[in-house]
Amino acid sequence: MDLGIAGRSAIVCASSRGLGRACAQKLAEAGCTVVINGRDRERLTATAVAIAESTRAAVIPVVGDVATPEGQAALLEACPAPDILVNNNAGPPFRDFRSLGRDDILAGVVANMVAAIELTQKVIDGMRARRFGRIVNITSGSVKMPLPGLDLSSGARAGLTAFMAGVARSVAADGVTINGLLPGVFATDRLAAMLATTAQTRGVDIEAVAAERLAAVPARRLGDPDEFGAACAFLCSVHAGYITGQNILIDGGAFPGAL
Repeated sequence: MDLGIAGRSAIVCASSRGLGRACAQKLAEAGCTVVINGRDRERLTATAVAIAESTRAAVIPVVGDVATPEGQAALLEACPAPDILVNNNAGPPFRDFRSLGRDDILAGVVANMVAAIELTQKVIDGMRARRFGRIVNITSGSVKMPLPGLDLSSGARAGLTAFMAGVARSVAADGVTINGLLPGVFATDRLAAMLATTAQTRGVDIEAVAAERLAAVPARRLGDPDEFGAACAFLCSVHAGYITGQNILIDGGAFPGAL
């Protein structure tokens, strides 16, 4: 399917690896010029080269932390008028909520809620003026089904979800859509780290913890980042102009609800 976005420009935050990288890859395959982002210069450069070589798209790496004004400014300097914005950032580490201090909580909220709001503020009027814009917020399945130990991540991302619900409706008539993608258990470095932490805390093998997680997924497998990236690219396409204000679970059926 031709997504109809060849020649569009996209910013994909936190995209040197994992789900962000998968989204950048699919947007590049669709013909977009893609600005990718990360804090590790070496990894980010390698990712940019790999995506560019496999897609022949223009891929611009921007080193920086999207939760900081400096990081956001660098992204917008590289792409002042993006047609597509994919908000993404690493979540706070797995830990008991009792151990969270005020600074920890504020940092988590800034990283997983405030940064996405600030970037949206900076790009949305330009999208409205051009009568086309796609904003996708990568949050988490834990927004709908919170997990102990990920309380800060769940809370910050749920706040972002509620905030964007009203914003999405306010710009829908201008050709701008805002949606959320809620990943479940995907084969990423973050999942591997969470499994390792849980195994160490419980004093069991990591294989046992992984088996427990998969047992809760009706699909009985980990998600492939490639399929997540494809879903993101579709939401950014011309075909998804009537989808807005939605939060789409991609979790292999793990959430036990009909709505």
